[in-house]
Amino acid sequence: METSLNDASAPPAPAPAHAKDSRLYWLDNLRIALIVLVVAHHAAQAYGPTDWWYVEGEPRSGALATLSALDGTFFMSLFFLIAAYFVPTSYDRRGGWPFVGGRLLRLGVPLSVGALTLVPGLMYAYYVHYRGYPDISFARYFTEVYLGMGERPGDWSGPSWPDLQFGHLWFIQNLLAYSLLYALCRQVARLAGSRHAASVPPTHPTWVPGHGALVGLTVALAGVTFLVRVRYPLDTWVPFLGFLQVEPARIPQHAAFFTLGILARRGDWLNRLPVRVGWTWLASGLLGAAFVFTVGADASFFGAGGSNGASMLWSALDSFLCIALCTGLLVLFREKARRTSRLTRALAADSFAVYVIHAPIVVALQFAFAHRGLTALESFALVTSIAVPVSFGTAGILRRIPGFRRVL
Repeated sequence: METSLNDASAPPAPAPAHAKDSRLYWLDNLRIALIVLVVAHHAAQAYGPTDWWYVEGEPRSGALATLSALDGTFFMSLFFLIAAYFVPTSYDRRGGWPFVGGRLLRLGVPLSVGALTLVPGLMYAYYVHYRGYPDISFARYFTEVYLGMGERPGDWSGPSWPDLQFGHLWFIQNLLAYSLLYALCRQVARLAGSRHAASVPPTHPTWVPGHGALVGLTVALAGVTFLVRVRYPLDTWVPFLGFLQVEPARIPQHAAFFTLGILARRGDWLNRLPVRVGWTWLASGLLGAAFVFTVGADASFFGAGGSNGASMLWSALDSFLCIALCTGLLVLFREKARRTSRLTRALAADSFAVYVIHAPIVVALQFAFAHRGLTALESFALVTSIAVPVSFGTAGILRRIPGFRRVL
């Protein structure tokens, strides 16, 4: 994703360890891999997890359910960290109000347009196919049901009224909120007379997280996550302040990793994180992932929430996998995926647009392959293999249209 995701287009300060690089191309490559994982994750939603999705009644696979649970432990947290890494530089370069204006343009416009076009289209497809009400036109659905201007049916099947929501665009909405909160903190610090430029990496940064810091972070994150999930289990979404679509069970991880991204920029951690630390945590994370796949077929093994042992176990393992896999992947790509090309630069530039537009493409393909006698794994493979290139191709076309490039 272009970090805001769009600020990734601005070259970061040269790193002491890699002074010859004017840009972290390996971070571009990591963003490409993550956005492909996002598309695959949503492709699996119809065939694995039991939580709500736009397409129902398809064959299910325990392996895909486990894969989705494993993805959820780390990939969006890593997106928040990468996005936050470029926020301080953008703020310093533009200043307070221009930074806010840029965030509202880059994030607010796609969010608003998507919530009024892409998401209602997806919700309308679900309404027509699964809700069991008489068919109505999209125009009537949009005004009466999606916006809630009509009367709520007495037997409304939910999940909420009205249908208005942000769907997969929740990440952009939350990222915008975090970015504006960061700007507010910078302004408060300035008004308070702080002369410490919190976003500028020190000339000679010294401390960098090691095993001890990562273990401490894991313990703290697990504790906070468990406490939140006592009241808000996984996949429970609430309207914070009446308009923010948030999943409280994931807030500790997402907020922590956005903060870590800010700190990583200050301390140049992405370039300075010791290789051995990265390899150790990557290996540990992969072992943890293997454990999840070993027991993941039994959905009762882990708890989605509540004050019970299963929930405590999953909160701890979830937090550990988040820290281990994010740390390991950052070092893996830094050390092994540093090459760049015209193609990878184009894919990285299009990744934010892919995030915005991929869901309708995925859902359309899921409907197209429904009731074809395919297994869950076959359907998943087909949807993913088609949705990834189509999403990138469509994103590339859209970003060449005048005006679109400014917000995508």
